Amino acid sequence: MADKEKRKKNVIEVLNKARAMELQAISQYMNQHYNLDDKDYGELAAKMKLVAIDEMRHAEAFAERIKELGGEPTTEPTARPEKGQAVQSIFPFDADLEDDTIDQYNQFLLVCRENGDSVSMKIFEQIIEDEQAHYNYFDAIANHINDLGDTYLARIAGTSSATGLQPQGFVLTGKAGA
Repeated sequence: MADKEKRKKNVIEVLNKARAMELQAISQYMNQHYNLDDKDYGELAAKMKLVAIDEMRHAEAFAERIKELGGEPTTEPTARPEKGQAVQSIFPFDADLEDDTIDQYNQFLLVCRENGDSVSMKIFEQIIEDEQAHYNYFDAIANHINDLGDTYLARIAGTSSATGLQPQGFVLTGKAGA
C-alpha cells in the first residue's frame, strides 16, 4: 500500500472511531432526555436534547470527512446507552463520558497530525471545543445536584422542556414530494 493511502487509512480509522463514539453519545443523551422529560425535569431535558443534537452534528461532520477521504462511515455505536439512570447519576456519568471523549479526540487529532491531515485536525479541534462545553455543563449540574440535592431538583421540577427548535426535517421542508 502506498504511503499516502496508508496515512489516509489511519485517519479514516480514527474518524470512524470518533463517529462511533458520537453515535453512542446520541443514543445516551436522547435516552436521558426522554427520562428527564418523563420525570418532569423539563429544563434539564431540553438541554440534554440540545447536547444530543450537537452530537448529531459531530457524527455528520465525521461521516462527511470519511466520505471525502473515500471511506465508509460506520453506523455502529461504541456501546449501548445506560438506561434507567437516577437523575443524580446522569450528570456525573455524562461528565465522565465527555472527559473521556475529549481525551480520545485529542489523541485522534495527533493521529491526523502525524498523517498529514490538517482538515481532519481542524474538525477535531472544533468538536473538542464543543465537547468541553458539554463537559462544563454536565459537571456544573452534577455539582449543583451534589451540593444542593433535592432543593436544586425541586427548583427545576415542572419546567418546560421546549427547546424552541425549528422543525427542519425532510418531510417538513417539502422535499418529500419532489
